[in-house]
Amino acid sequence: MATSSGSDSKEYENGTSATFDHAAGLNSSQTAAQRERARFDYGGNPLAHTNTGDSARFPAFGGEFQPGLYKPTTGRKFGNPAPLGLSAFALTTFVLSLINIGVKNVHEPNIVVALAFGYGGLVQLLAGMWEMAVGNTFGATALSSYGGFWLSFAILLTPGGFQIEAAYTGATAGSNDFTNAFGFFLAGWFVFTSILLLCTLRSTVAFFLLFFFLDLTFLLLSIGYLYGQDGAPKAVVIKAGGYFGIFAAFMSWYNALAGIADDSNSFFVIPVAHFPWSVKGRERRAVTKSEDV
Repeated sequence: MATSSGSDSKEYENGTSATFDHAAGLNSSQTAAQRERARFDYGGNPLAHTNTGDSARFPAFGGEFQPGLYKPTTGRKFGNPAPLGLSAFALTTFVLSLINIGVKNVHEPNIVVALAFGYGGLVQLLAGMWEMAVGNTFGATALSSYGGFWLSFAILLTPGGFQIEAAYTGATAGSNDFTNAFGFFLAGWFVFTSILLLCTLRSTVAFFLLFFFLDLTFLLLSIGYLYGQDGAPKAVVIKAGGYFGIFAAFMSWYNALAGIADDSNSFFVIPVAHFPWSVKGRERRAVTKSEDV
């Protein structure tokens, strides 16, 4: 492991250091042996974090729940909590989305209460707190917030619990009071997810798609409840939101797999696609132009 010199630290502080890709290809900083070996590694290992000193910065990576450049992780005392939080979110979203779609004619979401309390709620909240411990503000904000979402959703659905839904069915309540109130709840999560989506525009395609599909899910579900009739949400819109929820769940699992799989436990690597306008994308174009000259 290379140690960092004073010039390396100054370079990092000035923000002029190069990024080091998870799937590094050929570049001018590699030795001849490294360049020769890179020709046969199928793009490299996307999780091969090579620490070259304090000046090293890794590009955005969904497997670490990092939407932008971040410092090396080789010195941290914790493992990577992102795959745990992503998996908890994915499974809970997957089950609820199947119910929203109406697969096998199942329409009651009560089975989600157990998942929302235990896995999507508590476990994801803990993963968010561990993200705070490792210094990832974005990961901590997202995972902890969605953990809170699932806990609040479970409280809402708990039979005989807080009687939240019953409060909207009294003699003075309108027929759509609960569906409208729940639509407000979902609309707020749509706004929050849109904020996070903006922070992924310079990250990877898989990480962006996770929040893009989730954003559409919250939007459609909120519309479905706000435009419900006779106390029931608009079924066709809820079903559409369920499909986008399935997409979001699988993208969450994909990013979780990217954070778990490496050359020590997997026979294949997970592709990491950076947007052309991202820091890594611009750097790769610069390298390609210099090689063409």
